[in-house]
Amino acid sequence: MSNTNVPKSMARLEARVNPEIKALWQKAADLQGVTLTDFVIASVQAAAYKVIEQQQTLKLSTEDAEAFVEAILNPPKPSDALREATSRYKQVMENNGIND
Repeated sequence: MSNTNVPKSMARLEARVNPEIKALWQKAADLQGVTLTDFVIASVQAAAYKVIEQQQTLKLSTEDAEAFVEAILNPPKPSDALREATSRYKQVMENNGIND
């Protein structure tokens, strides 16, 4: 039987900052009604997510741009499924009097 009240293992992080910075952080934590530790953890976590998201977005955008340029410069030949879909589309449009 497992005890659900047992905390997960935690890692410790220590940092030395000058007193003015610590006072600033403490004031912000007090204004939010949280402990300094909770404020620092939440702030660092938010910053980490933002950095990771920005880097992944930039990387995906670069990869997408390269794929787009490659497709424009060297378009693939249409597959059989695409040719069949094009034929069906043309038939539907002709039957609806669109091309008249």
